[in-house]
Amino acid sequence: MRAITIAEPGGPEVLAAAERPVPTCPPGSVLVRVAAVGVNRADILQRQGHYSPPAGATDIPGLEVAGTIAELGEGVSEDRWSVGDRVAALLTGGGYAEYVDVPEGQLLAVPDSLSLTEAAALPEVLATVYSNVFQAARLRAGEWLLVHGGGSGIGTAAIQLAKTAGAQVAVTVGSARKGAAAAELGADAVIDYREEDFVERIRAITDGRGADVILDVVGAKYLQRNVDALADDGRLVIIGMQGGVKAELNIGTLMAHRRSIIGTTLRARPDEQKAAIVQAVADDVWPLVARGRVRPVVYRVVPFEEAGRAHALLEDGESIGKVVVAVSPLIGADDQETRADGA
Repeated sequence: MRAITIAEPGGPEVLAAAERPVPTCPPGSVLVRVAAVGVNRADILQRQGHYSPPAGATDIPGLEVAGTIAELGEGVSEDRWSVGDRVAALLTGGGYAEYVDVPEGQLLAVPDSLSLTEAAALPEVLATVYSNVFQAARLRAGEWLLVHGGGSGIGTAAIQLAKTAGAQVAVTVGSARKGAAAAELGADAVIDYREEDFVERIRAITDGRGADVILDVVGAKYLQRNVDALADDGRLVIIGMQGGVKAELNIGTLMAHRRSIIGTTLRARPDEQKAAIVQAVADDVWPLVARGRVRPVVYRVVPFEEAGRAHALLEDGESIGKVVVAVSPLIGADDQETRADGA
């Protein structure tokens, strides 16, 4: 099969097409013929040499795909899955390839309302947002959620999920264009972090209370300011380290206001935990997707041979939502949706 591999750590140009064996289909897994793969910041970090795959995982990048089932492994429920089914999947790696093996518990059935390119943009962001904002931070109706990076794939998903749950949402963005896109998706307040202090703004927006939950991809650079922006009993969830990994923190502000900090990753979780998260997404979120209440936001669909350009598009900071790489000829005219050229 064709696969995109990382020749050596470096820029987008180090991504190269190669021939790799088609993966085996172990018990409890299915072999998926990949139609499209969603591009994530984790892929970029892996390409740069900063985020190695977990032990035993493939070195081929790619954490979410959509395609069709090519083979069922021993023990897979034939009452639930069949060869030819359209599926989306959460992966530990291996998505930048024509085939990938996926544990049964990490599959989602793609509804007729979605194309495969749209479906490929959803598993990672929905699993990340749901597990962190709702399961870990316990966001409730009426609370305020502050999302850093409101125009990102994570941000566009978080806005929609929080609004469907009855929460109020503020986002930080770096441009008016991204702010407009966030507002169109339902954000109640938009903060331009280049021009405004997000701590002051979120307190003004919430009449001095602060955010009940903050979803943060920045890390060390924002740590103390995030804590200062929390309401009493507020919860900060850190899921990224774009702003570094080490910072000083005044623990007194945590204790005095009963604030909490949660740090998580999705990729390194055991298969059992990933399956539980995917099942929760299937139960609570996927029906919203099927009805169009939560929609994928796809910025560009890039051909397989141009995976490096897909990374460059994500890195230049202009994308809104997800960049998707089209992998196989399964993507036809119906899957090259017009929305793929911008949000």
